[in-house]
Amino acid sequence: MQARKIKLGFIPANRGFFSDKLAAEMRGDTIKILKSAGANVVVPSPKDTKVGCVETIDEAMLVGRMFREQQVDGIVVNCVNFGDEKGVAVTLKESHLRVPILMVGAQETEALTPTTARRDSFCGLLSSCDAVRQLGLPYSVPEVPICFPTDESFVGTAGRFVAVVRVVAGIRNARYGQVGARPNDFWTCRYSEKALQQLGVTIVTLDLSEAFGAVWARKTDAAVRRVVAEMKKTIDCSAVGDEILEKIAKFELFLKKFVADQKLDALGIQCWTSMQQNLGICACGTMGRLDDRGVPCACESDMLGTLSMHALQLAGGGPSCLADWNNLHNDDPELVNCWHCGVFPPSWAKSRPKMACQEIIAGTTGRDKAMGVVEFVMQDGPVTLCRATQDNAGRHKVALMQGVVEPNKARTFGGYGWVRLPGIQDFYRTVLLRHFPHHVAMNRSQVGNVLWEAFGNYLGFDVYAPGRTGGAWTPDMPFAVGADGKAKK
Repeated sequence: MQARKIKLGFIPANRGFFSDKLAAEMRGDTIKILKSAGANVVVPSPKDTKVGCVETIDEAMLVGRMFREQQVDGIVVNCVNFGDEKGVAVTLKESHLRVPILMVGAQETEALTPTTARRDSFCGLLSSCDAVRQLGLPYSVPEVPICFPTDESFVGTAGRFVAVVRVVAGIRNARYGQVGARPNDFWTCRYSEKALQQLGVTIVTLDLSEAFGAVWARKTDAAVRRVVAEMKKTIDCSAVGDEILEKIAKFELFLKKFVADQKLDALGIQCWTSMQQNLGICACGTMGRLDDRGVPCACESDMLGTLSMHALQLAGGGPSCLADWNNLHNDDPELVNCWHCGVFPPSWAKSRPKMACQEIIAGTTGRDKAMGVVEFVMQDGPVTLCRATQDNAGRHKVALMQGVVEPNKARTFGGYGWVRLPGIQDFYRTVLLRHFPHHVAMNRSQVGNVLWEAFGNYLGFDVYAPGRTGGAWTPDMPFAVGADGKAKK
């Protein structure tokens, strides 16, 4: 799965009283680092402006139009010397874009003497940030605001900022497919579609009957047999007959076509019990396979769970799942079982996954109609948990936590991992008191800092994390956030 290439506009902010040579050097080094972080960089050339930087009003208007025409996803401002705050402000204003902005300044080349070629970016960055504030635009600042672009700190900042931009752009332009209604018993999956549209998310709805009709009408052709062979290659399907596997494959092919036709980023699916009663399968195996192929699929038509999964995928680059943070370990108050019936991405399995029966639903529909979950214990390693939701007025908020999956002798069915979550007892109270539901998205990366920045600074969410319980976003929160949700020193 390859993440979308992000396009960054770059403003090398220059001021003519200072060295053009030093400004050009910092401009070149910044471009290299932004490209190494995976971004396409839109920046004026030395033919467009003096040494390819931005200072005058004419230069600013030219570069602002350049950013607008190329529809950059984010903007980096580097005060390569003191910089001209009017040049920065006019560029941003002329772009007519509301995208994430990273503000940084260049370090001095050597200790100052009366004859040193100096930058004074430490002072100039203050002026440029104030100008951006006066425009009413949110912006980000690195852990080390004054640095060389090649410094390790800025290399890390560049990578995280690209991820922040990817999350913001992805959510603001997202299209999610809702296949079927939420289960009637789950008020936890209610949401305001209109509030999501205000955020930029479009919901495309589809009745389950259309999926059922497509599966019933499709013959077992080469494409179906190919999907069955793929499932058998990666999953132990010995407990499931070919007739059921073929229906599961037909359902997968239908969903793939729906995603392609509607240009969807993710799905939420009504996975019980109409699916079992009318089609005779569980959707879980198909949903996990789509997760692995870059299409997050949330259970139970939980569309805010879909958003949570999508945000994690955009930030972390790999597949996400939707879980219940289901059980607290009897002997360990920081160990939580993150579980679902069998919908996790198969690539997460510690050993060969097995397709099996959904025993809970089988009690209602019979075992022959409840096959298709994929069971395994997930691999050990770091994870981020994310849950977006809405309050009764439609305002968005998100809970974030980082932890580590570790081995444990306790066993259950379905797909799961035992996750160590420091501070979970206090944070669980916040989840309860701030009204978050029982589903949580999970990704095998630690990107809580990226999501804090994206959701809190740019998407307008109230953000809750351990160490910040009850508090919403404040602009002094840096990129670097530890597993406990506190800023790193």
